[in-house]
Amino acid sequence: MKLIQKFPDTITIILVITILFIGLTWVVPAGEFDRSLENNTEKIIAGSYKHVASAPQGIKAFLEAPIKGFISASQIIAFVFLVGGAFSIINLTGAINAGLFNVIEFSQKRPKHKIFVVPFLIVLFSFAGATFGMSEEILIFILITVPMAKAMGYDAIVGAAIPIVGTGVGFGGAFSNPFTIGIAQGIAQIPIFSGMEYRIFVWFVLTVCACAVITHYAIKIEKNPQKSLLFGLADEKSKNNLEVSDFKLDTARKIILYALFASILILIYGVSNYNWYINEIAALFLALAFFVSIIYRMSVSEAIDAFVFGAKDMMTAALVIGLAKGLLIITQEGKIIDTILNSIVSITQDTPKGISAVCIFFFQSFLNFFIPSGSGQASLTMPIIIPICDASEISRQMAVLTFQLGDGFTNLIIPTSGVTMGALSLAKIPYSKWFKWMLPRMLVFLIASMLLILPPLYLFNW
Repeated sequence: MKLIQKFPDTITIILVITILFIGLTWVVPAGEFDRSLENNTEKIIAGSYKHVASAPQGIKAFLEAPIKGFISASQIIAFVFLVGGAFSIINLTGAINAGLFNVIEFSQKRPKHKIFVVPFLIVLFSFAGATFGMSEEILIFILITVPMAKAMGYDAIVGAAIPIVGTGVGFGGAFSNPFTIGIAQGIAQIPIFSGMEYRIFVWFVLTVCACAVITHYAIKIEKNPQKSLLFGLADEKSKNNLEVSDFKLDTARKIILYALFASILILIYGVSNYNWYINEIAALFLALAFFVSIIYRMSVSEAIDAFVFGAKDMMTAALVIGLAKGLLIITQEGKIIDTILNSIVSITQDTPKGISAVCIFFFQSFLNFFIPSGSGQASLTMPIIIPICDASEISRQMAVLTFQLGDGFTNLIIPTSGVTMGALSLAKIPYSKWFKWMLPRMLVFLIASMLLILPPLYLFNW
């Protein structure tokens, strides 16, 4: 019997790290920073680190950490469940699928305009990733975009890249994604979706980069199909078992799309003018879910089932958030977190802020290999990154920006990303071919990200 080794999942990794940190409480000297409260935000005071009596943790702390973590992160966990349930109701209507399908159908009827369809679709997927965190939903679009790309004279890589890369740059440049920006800023204790103006600029630049690299490749292989990385491979015709009627953009679905767009505008206005936080944003999504269920004439049981199904999909994310918070509590009660932070700060204290911010960005990018979940990574790393940024005089907005950029792009190429690997499987693209195609494009995104980190630090001291 062949033994198949599976890469550890996120929860396993966090539990292993928890055990490791319990061990560290026995060997790492205990210490603490003094902290101050500014505008309801707790910050460490640079240079105030001092040694204190050790407080080693044990099996009792390990078993109590999860419940303590859930209690501490209860508001964020509830937010994730409610938003996940609300979007499940929206997805049940098929409105988003219908909107994209109609764009694709438009391109097939107007061949002269087909080259504009590729960047247009990328912008749509990027916007979806930047606003409401589209991720796993792209799998169904692979069944549409890959056959579409082949029919337009491109290859499966173009068809797969449109949703995969499009959504990825949306995540990286997100400005109102509740599962990354919302959670990260909540942990950072700064207004939810604050700093949106620069993040929209970041999203625009990264989306333009995605449009450029994918469209350039599409034009190249249209002129010479032999330049396709898939040229010569057995090309199975993609079968689409989805009925066109499933994607009919009827009146109800149009209204739902308008309502979704209006909700995003309301969200932006609310956080910009009224300092909306998690409670108000969750209420907005619930109101949208109620409205959608009425417009689509769902029965009460259908709406509730959809909501519960969406909330269930968030269970892993909720567990990760709670366990990650429990891990942090162990380091706090063991009084080693400040010692670890002090060691890192002592290394970076004489380093220019720009270099420190870029190093944090690459740290997040590397960690993404082990924890592809955006919400999980935010919960695990933000409590550690924020004090480092505080001590290095880097703003918490910058901490969130480096997190989101680090979380967004490596998911496009790492083999531990379930969404990317699932999409490649549906598109029948060998991972080796995708890696070869994606690597130079990844360098473009990484360089762009590093450059986008610098203006807030030096031009307007974000």
